[in-house]
Amino acid sequence: MKIFDLFLSFSIFFLSPFVSQAYNHDSNYTRPPPRADFIVSHGHPNFYPQQVHVSLAGKDHMRVTYITDDVNVASMVEYGKSPKKYDRKTIGESTSYRFFFYSSGKIHHVKIGPLQPSTTYYYRCGGHGKEFSFRTPPSTFPVEFAVAGDLGQTEWTVKTLDQITKRDFDVFLLPGDLSYADNHQPLWDSFGRLLENLASTRPWMVTEGNHEIESARIIEEHISFKAYNARWLMPHAESLSHSNLYYSFDAASVHIVMIGSYTQYDSHSEQYRWLREDLRKEIDRKRTPWLVAVMHTPWYSTNKAHEGEGEKMRKAMEGLLYRAQADVVFAGHIHTYERFRSVYNHKADPCGPMHITIGDGGNREGLAYTFHNPRSPLSAFRESSFGHGRLRVIDKKRAHWSWHRNNDNFSVIADEVWFESTSSSAHCILNRFRNEL
Repeated sequence: MKIFDLFLSFSIFFLSPFVSQAYNHDSNYTRPPPRADFIVSHGHPNFYPQQVHVSLAGKDHMRVTYITDDVNVASMVEYGKSPKKYDRKTIGESTSYRFFFYSSGKIHHVKIGPLQPSTTYYYRCGGHGKEFSFRTPPSTFPVEFAVAGDLGQTEWTVKTLDQITKRDFDVFLLPGDLSYADNHQPLWDSFGRLLENLASTRPWMVTEGNHEIESARIIEEHISFKAYNARWLMPHAESLSHSNLYYSFDAASVHIVMIGSYTQYDSHSEQYRWLREDLRKEIDRKRTPWLVAVMHTPWYSTNKAHEGEGEKMRKAMEGLLYRAQADVVFAGHIHTYERFRSVYNHKADPCGPMHITIGDGGNREGLAYTFHNPRSPLSAFRESSFGHGRLRVIDKKRAHWSWHRNNDNFSVIADEVWFESTSSSAHCILNRFRNEL
């Protein structure tokens, strides 16, 4: 497999479409040229845990995921509150998959807890390898989310991750398009290794994008999301979803719904019924005054890339989020950054959510730099540069959003806004009451 990895790295280096260019419509900033793909090899014995990441797994629990080439390594996590002192141990489950000539390693998923909020835990995977640590999210405000979509694994991705590590956060949100493996399965392994230093320390919550589909109809009738579902197990069962492609969770007093752009979403679909019930049962404005939605395909955009692809889904599901008084909707897919004002049904609406496209994490396909002009009055800010975002929820009423443009040695806050939750607006509360009549 190492020879194949080397061949793949060689091929990607010379064949990647280095077509992204610095292009900024709304400022005078000029982006440096794009970077080469960044491949990370293992370099440890087969029993050594690799590609370690953690995710939220229901109330007071976390899921630790890791991979070993040695199938005899146990699906086990030892953990405690002090370095090298593990007073608790949990046995989990494992899976693996085949894709053409590729066979994955043993993929371990271990759900641990109950855990205390805002607490650092030290842990070891499978009884081997180095010690890791993570910190659980707080149970109360403030809480901070780092947000970046369409990551890939280029040198721009490395820069994005480096900028994210320079400021603390509680939960990472990724609105789809993770590894850009596109059927080349060793790229999933490289991606997991690239993220490990960050993803092993804070929970990463992800949803699928089009690059996760990876259908191969030649060998099997249909293979969809095979690698994604095996490697990135999210808390769908804990949120009463029957699919890993959509789920929900709470962080502090924020309720987050992760919606699937590439599974059925019409009013007769399982996802629609699940979302309707989740919003009805899980939204208690005294307990969760904030509601955030994350998906891959944007419902609003002034960019010409992927134009109109999210419109059918918007028509089907936008009303559910509006009636539930969603505050923010994050999306990726389009390789740019764009922030919309509060909107509903293509009209300015103070009770509608703020839509943000943040598909600029560092993917190899480059930036989408062609916008429609003149700019729609609904679009507050747009720029085609790599970067990441920060959502800091201060209390039940106030939050701050900032978008950090990457630069060679530092990140620049290029866009920011303070805003209030729709649940704190008397007008929006009355509007919701009228909608429920």
